[in-house]
Amino acid sequence: MSKLCHEQVQAAHDPFTTTAMTTLTAVRSALAVAALSLVAHEAAAQTDHRTLSGSSIAIYDLAGHVRVEQGTGSDVTVEITLAGRDAKKLSIDVGELRGRNTLRIRYPDDDIVYPDLGRWSNTDFRINSDGTWGGSDRDDDDRGWGGHRVRIKGSGSGTEAWADLRILVPAGKDVAVYTGVGELGATRVNADLRLSAASGHVTVNGTKGNLIASAGSGGVEVRSAAGDDIRLSSGSGGVTANDVSGKQLRISTGSGGVTGSGLSSDDLNVSVGSGSLHIDDTRSPDVRLSAGSGGIRAGFASPVKSLDVSNGSGGVTVTLPGAVNAEVDVATGSGSIDSDFPITVNRMERHQLRGQIGDGSGHIRIRSGSGSVQLRKL
Repeated sequence: MSKLCHEQVQAAHDPFTTTAMTTLTAVRSALAVAALSLVAHEAAAQTDHRTLSGSSIAIYDLAGHVRVEQGTGSDVTVEITLAGRDAKKLSIDVGELRGRNTLRIRYPDDDIVYPDLGRWSNTDFRINSDGTWGGSDRDDDDRGWGGHRVRIKGSGSGTEAWADLRILVPAGKDVAVYTGVGELGATRVNADLRLSAASGHVTVNGTKGNLIASAGSGGVEVRSAAGDDIRLSSGSGGVTANDVSGKQLRISTGSGGVTGSGLSSDDLNVSVGSGSLHIDDTRSPDVRLSAGSGGIRAGFASPVKSLDVSNGSGGVTVTLPGAVNAEVDVATGSGSIDSDFPITVNRMERHQLRGQIGDGSGHIRIRSGSGSVQLRKL
């Protein structure tokens, strides 16, 4: 018997050798499939660049990851990567709409497959016929009863394509970015920004300028932002804000908590539909805080001239610096009222207290439907 035949016979009767050969073959096959998949993905991806002139810009992308970064020169530059099995079916429209120079990623149908969404996940919303939606650019046919419905899902039939964008914004611009599904973020941009995600997470870091950051479904996270007018909101999902300052600062959620530290504003308004509200190291003379259900905890590093706190269900704890001067009006449906500050009481009932701290030049009003109220000294 030849040596080759002998080795073949031996392998056939050696379970370990047979298993090893089978495993090696499987590994090689898997690597080949992975390589083919990578090549196919790279072949499907297409890159493009567009330049948008003008002071006011709007960009629309139904699916994909979008990054907004500081740019140079006088124009906004958009680096576009079209990806997915049907990437070639996507088109890019650029032109003026309602006084703004716009870029819109257009899809050939209303069923879009975006694998990053997750195999069993899907979302839908309405868009205008020109490929816009949301914000001040909204048409009359996009107010809940018109427009056409777009469905984005993680798997199944439809156009499997998406667009990843890198948007370079020079200083002083006014730029609005609207996304359907995917991550949306801005880093170290010196411009007025409106960042809106229908379904996805919005992150902001180190921006200067007016800022509107909102998520219909998904959280909003902002760190180190400064501007005259800053508004952060989420329909369903929490908002986290750290080291944020603005002449006006508005934070709101429909369902989801708000946490923050280092907030500074001439006029601070935070509202939570359902969820807790926790802010610390806050500096603002005029403050309004409200929560439908969930506790409120607010710590202030500077005196407050006017503080209005309302909580439907849950306790309220407010921590203030030692120098407090205010008329005080505190009431709770059930729960105790406790204060570290000496209060000259004008009226005291079972669950309500009216009085004065210091010279009474400011105003503190706290309402809790259910839960105790505590005034703590820093």
